[in-house]
Amino acid sequence: MLAKPFRLTKRKDFENIWQKGKGRLDQFLGIKFLANDLENSRFAFIVSLKISKKAVQRNKVKRQLREIIRLNLDKIKPGYDIIINTRPGILKLTYQELDQTLIDLLKKLKLI
Repeated sequence: MLAKPFRLTKRKDFENIWQKGKGRLDQFLGIKFLANDLENSRFAFIVSLKISKKAVQRNKVKRQLREIIRLNLDKIKPGYDIIINTRPGILKLTYQELDQTLIDLLKKLKLI
């Protein structure tokens, strides 16, 4: 679980990121981000019903993504609000493949 200062929760923040943020899509993940005026980066994870109808599977993906971010917080540049959106097919990935995919996407966006 990410500590509270690293979580993005307010609807206003989400709307701001969707409207003004930059982003990038990968085969299994999409990332939208926007600079904030805080000392740390905040994250949100979206796993829709398109991924799986089963909440157990959707929650597993969210837990894995949170853990990847938690383990790499020191590498991620501070001062960004980041939304990580999953795409269909992500359930086929192992944890290591998911980790590599997310890290590569963050590097492409120069957030690491």
